[in-house]
Amino acid sequence: MTEETITELNIGELKVIQSLTGYRFSIDPILLCAFAGIHNEARVADLGTGSGVIPLLLNHLGKGCAFLGIEKQSGLAYRACRTIELNGLQRRIEILHCDINSVPIELAAGFDAVVTNPPYRKQNSGRLAPDDERATARHETTGQLRDFLHTANILLKRGGSFTLVYLVERMAELLSEMQQSHLEPKRMRLVHPRAGEPANLVLVEGRKNGRPGLKVEPPLVVYRGTGRDYTPEVFAIYQTNKVHSKRVPET
Repeated sequence: MTEETITELNIGELKVIQSLTGYRFSIDPILLCAFAGIHNEARVADLGTGSGVIPLLLNHLGKGCAFLGIEKQSGLAYRACRTIELNGLQRRIEILHCDINSVPIELAAGFDAVVTNPPYRKQNSGRLAPDDERATARHETTGQLRDFLHTANILLKRGGSFTLVYLVERMAELLSEMQQSHLEPKRMRLVHPRAGEPANLVLVEGRKNGRPGLKVEPPLVVYRGTGRDYTPEVFAIYQTNKVHSKRVPET
């Protein structure tokens, strides 16, 4: 096995098992969970759950009562399962090792909400990560944006919510593809690294078969000044400005 770490989020004492050299989550899923408007009795699916951090955070925030994390990569799915066990949440969170394009038919229309932090970049754009795990998580090597939207439509009940974080440079494509997948954009927020800098991410919430009408919320600024200190809003999400990791012995 790849050497691993246990990352302590300092958010509800949650812990996440991650590869030391493979894919590791960033701030993006944390901002996504804070933005998502999900009621506390919702059944929620996370497409491309990675290490399972999104279901963990949504559960802690009271945004949903039952969660399914879908992950194609076997190493990530295995670590996500162990992460859920480590936090004692097996009764509330299930991990399914499955391609998003091959979800079991019995899951159709079974969810009140779908969330995702999908690969941002097209396969032939940018620099591919040196290992397959990170490359697949960051680039559309095995699943495109349209695939994530199509599967979200299948899983959602009529009127269900779909929420994701995505690159702002692909925002026009995202909004168009959401409408074509019958996931009408309803709420949006741009994320800026610092005040005065262009946005680099966008948070979007859509509604399956929703009526047109998009609300753009005030921008979210991540860092103060020129340093790496979080703004008060982001600091409040984290409850701390540090994430600690410790190594897991190899097995």
